[in-house]
Amino acid sequence: MTGYTPAQQGYGYGAPMVQPYRSTPYQHAQPYATYGAPSAPAFAFALAKDNHQGLGLGLVPDAGAPPHATGYPPSAPLNGCLFATLVPSSFPPGTDPSLVACFQAADQDRSGFIDDKELQRALSSYNQSFSMRTVHLLMYLFTNTNTRKIGPKEFTSLFYSLQNWKTVFERFDRDRSGKISPSELREALLSLGYALSPVVSDLLGSKYDKSGGCNKATEYDNFIECCLIVKGLTEKFKEKDTIYSGSATFTYEIFMLTVLPFLIV
Repeated sequence: MTGYTPAQQGYGYGAPMVQPYRSTPYQHAQPYATYGAPSAPAFAFALAKDNHQGLGLGLVPDAGAPPHATGYPPSAPLNGCLFATLVPSSFPPGTDPSLVACFQAADQDRSGFIDDKELQRALSSYNQSFSMRTVHLLMYLFTNTNTRKIGPKEFTSLFYSLQNWKTVFERFDRDRSGKISPSELREALLSLGYALSPVVSDLLGSKYDKSGGCNKATEYDNFIECCLIVKGLTEKFKEKDTIYSGSATFTYEIFMLTVLPFLIV
């Protein structure tokens, strides 16, 4: 495609976030740790039967991948994570006191956890109002369980991710309309390290356009859900792509368990 270089395609692993409570920054070999571009004929998920591992799903990139993961919290292993028990946690050192107070106000029973409704209210106090589906996606991705409860450590990580995504959205919402165009959506995701192809980014743009594709624009709350889906599926893919090749092998069972939580959350 003219004007679209290979470095702008493929899977992305996400750019690091600056989080004040971390004692040491994440290290990256590249400014934006992304997969390289798939060669043109390979741009589609290939289903390849493997004698031992089931179905192979993936893209073969042209360039090498980063030796290190991203600034986002890594996903836990898939096996058993959906039904795992959320372990009690505490706020990381240096967490903003107002964030601590917000969590404690929501945790009315002093259990050390807040549920989905309490999380929704807590986020709204920071002028971030999300649907319950988005709240459930947030809880799933930052706890790696379907318990629909979240502790202090996970809440802090979730909050800083939202702040990062909000900053990115505002940077690309150049006309301050509260919406970004499909091309701006692709640029925004690229700035987070997710170098998606035009086909994938156009599908996302249509999916997260509240007008059903008529306005060709994505609003902030839908942008957050889009980021969650891209982040979550990328992290799950990375669990199988252990050598950062851009290809992974899934059994049918694992493939279904990987994708379905994002559809039914």
